[in-house]
Amino acid sequence: MSTSLTAKFDTRREAEMTVERLVQQFKIERTDVFITAEGDENTVGIEEAGSDTEAGGPSPQDRDDAQLAGRVVVSVDIEDDSLADEVRSAFAEFDAAEVEEG
Repeated sequence: MSTSLTAKFDTRREAEMTVERLVQQFKIERTDVFITAEGDENTVGIEEAGSDTEAGGPSPQDRDDAQLAGRVVVSVDIEDDSLADEVRSAFAEFDAAEVEEG
C-alpha cells in the first residue's frame, strides 16, 4: 500500500539534507520526493542557514536577502510501508516539524 509522509523544516538546508538522506541512504527515487513552500511565497524557511547566511570564503559578499516566508515542506511518496520508519527517522534527524501521514 502506498502512502505519503510530509514534514516542515525551518531551513532550506535541513530540507535538502533530508532529501539527500532519503535518496542516498534509503534509495528513494527523487521523483517520489517533493519540496514546496509552506505558503504562496518563495521561501528558504523561517531561519537563515547554509548559503542563505553571511558569506564565508570563498564567497565575496555577505547576503541579507534570504526569503524567510514560511517553512520548507518535504513530501515523500512511498510504495513500501517498511520505509515509513526510515523516512520518519530522516525527518527527525534534521529537525522536522509537523510530520504527517496521508
